[in-house]
Amino acid sequence: MCRFVLYQGPAITLSSLVTEPSHSIVNQSVHADETEEPLNGDGFGLAWYVPELSASPALFRSVTPAWSNQNLLELARVTRSGCVMAHVRAATRGLPVAEINCHPFTSGPYAFMHNGDVARFGQIRRQLLADLSDPAFSAIRGSTDSEHLFGVFLDEALSREPHLHADRAAALGDCLEAALRRVLGLVDRAKAALPAPAGTDDDDSWINAAVSDGTCSAAVRFTSASDEPSSLYVHSGRRYVCDAGVCRLVEPGPGEATAIIASEKLSEDPGWERVPRNHLVLVREDGTVVTRPLVLD
Repeated sequence: MCRFVLYQGPAITLSSLVTEPSHSIVNQSVHADETEEPLNGDGFGLAWYVPELSASPALFRSVTPAWSNQNLLELARVTRSGCVMAHVRAATRGLPVAEINCHPFTSGPYAFMHNGDVARFGQIRRQLLADLSDPAFSAIRGSTDSEHLFGVFLDEALSREPHLHADRAAALGDCLEAALRRVLGLVDRAKAALPAPAGTDDDDSWINAAVSDGTCSAAVRFTSASDEPSSLYVHSGRRYVCDAGVCRLVEPGPGEATAIIASEKLSEDPGWERVPRNHLVLVREDGTVVTRPLVLD
């Protein structure tokens, strides 16, 4: 499965997440530790925010493996941001490896990435699209279940306008939760209409996803299977620094609290916590983190 990392805090170079840590997202593209498939070579993507220039995130994606893309190494070395999302892809079997299908996906102020699979996607896709507003429908350009899930999130965000709420992180999380509720409802209807043949094991959804508007962020760790969801960790309350290729979490100064949400730990520092099964993580503007159970009924 894919691997991803979301950073929110004081501005850092993209390389601090992408290349410098001993278990950076580039290294996870070659050898991920906490997934059955250690290789994530079907493309990569970065989204990052520069609020003094634009409310919309910058985006760089490629179908080349992250470990061999020289443009990525050069860009990451000299680009700084206080909100960064990075993703390395292992494409779902049967889906094309194309730049348009690489994560993150962006629309307006939002950036979104996903690790996993939506069950029965081929059966629910038509109804999912039919239920979308025109702006959300138009935002979907590729063929992945991930981007369609993002489209449902956009539909919720357009109707709820999270930026108008006092607790923007909670509002962002509510939109993500509502999107999951809608998609999983379609999956349940598809299962009821056409039960899976005996012996099949592809009827469960695996949804680790993260979304940000550059100011606040939300992420989810979910599966409908009886097994544990894909790995997802959160670290908060300290400052993340990289010096001469050594990355660590140190005591923060005023306003320097950092939140990192990652498929796998970036360092051996204490404080990394596994996100509980079927829970939502909210990152507020000041870097504080709240974790709460998903409500999908």
